[in-house]
Amino acid sequence: MKTITYTFVIGVLLASCGQAAQRVKPVNQGDTSLKVVNIPPPLDPQDFKHYSNATSHFFDSILSKGFNGSVLVAKNGEVLYERYSGFKKLENRKEVVDSHTAFHLASVSKTFTAMATLKLWQDGRLNIDDEVSKYLPGFPIAGVTIKMLLSHRSGLLNYVHFMDRSGWDKRKYLTNNDVLQYIISHKSDVQGAQPGKHFEYSNTNFALLALIIEKVSGQSYADYLSTNFFQPLQMKDTYVFSLSNMATAEESYKRNGRPYRMEYLDAVYGDKNVFSTVRDLLKWDQALRSGNLFKQSVLDVAYTPYSFEKPGKRNYGLGWRMLLIPNGKKLIYHNGWWHGNRTAFIRLIDENATIIALSNNDYTRVYASKKLSDLFGDYKQGHDSFEEGEADPRGRGGEPSGRKKK
Repeated sequence: MKTITYTFVIGVLLASCGQAAQRVKPVNQGDTSLKVVNIPPPLDPQDFKHYSNATSHFFDSILSKGFNGSVLVAKNGEVLYERYSGFKKLENRKEVVDSHTAFHLASVSKTFTAMATLKLWQDGRLNIDDEVSKYLPGFPIAGVTIKMLLSHRSGLLNYVHFMDRSGWDKRKYLTNNDVLQYIISHKSDVQGAQPGKHFEYSNTNFALLALIIEKVSGQSYADYLSTNFFQPLQMKDTYVFSLSNMATAEESYKRNGRPYRMEYLDAVYGDKNVFSTVRDLLKWDQALRSGNLFKQSVLDVAYTPYSFEKPGKRNYGLGWRMLLIPNGKKLIYHNGWWHGNRTAFIRLIDENATIIALSNNDYTRVYASKKLSDLFGDYKQGHDSFEEGEADPRGRGGEPSGRKKK
């Protein structure tokens, strides 16, 4: 199998333009510079063969002929396994999925929104401990901070639900600003808990973060991600979906091959709507590890677990899900689900290994990709039962009947 090695030595990233908020000190001022992390050596040929064969056997066993999507597994930036299956358009089955086929990442998009927010923090352009109302005038709930949005501890209910029962004209596409204006006008309808009291996964948090990114940077959400991440990292197949590019974006499908129709929620971004490929996501993963994009102190804050109300392995950082294994290991990942898009982005920080699986035909088995973690380290995933709904559980504010989740 042909191998690809991604090496990232990112120079000075392009500076954001526009009006900035008051400058504040980011966390841990002792960490004053971005550091180039030592590039790991290539895998020994025997190790490469071992990992590659084991990975191939794993995915051959869990991905049937019904899989429409792409998979990539890498260690030390070297691709061990790469697979593309199915067709770009299931209606005509002419063009096959390839390395440039960008899929809707669903909630894996939150990793970009989170890190964009943290970059503005690192650059001194916002403070994650500031209240949201400082950046979004009129926001009515006191005590909600940017950090609470990032960690799903704001107490805000999911806009997917409250807009569903709001009386919104579903012939009109909802925007992020529409969500904000509804929150301003209907405080009692959108607040589920007191800020900071407990973890409650809510897409509203990341829709608001996208607005904050735009307010602070003076750029659109799409332009900020492109300028600071996609372009410098050569993520040429990655973009933010909008109504202007919907004609070229890959559709999503039901298991029977019928496409999902566009609906009124599809234009909201930040919580979803980044499209990418497995190769570009590997670039994203490696850039986060490189030391050229973020200070280690900022990454440490992002990967810190913030929810301990209930004992257990599952937790959430700032835009990242994590599993806290009893033996001390920590698995960083995010899943996604929107319409027929099912995605898994799994990062083994200690072993410098990455597992990525994307599908657009409601193929739930992509979530089982996490079990491959045991090939690289003692993550004890082979002993866990597969949970189809792990991306966004139905409990505690889950999707109403018939609603897609993400």
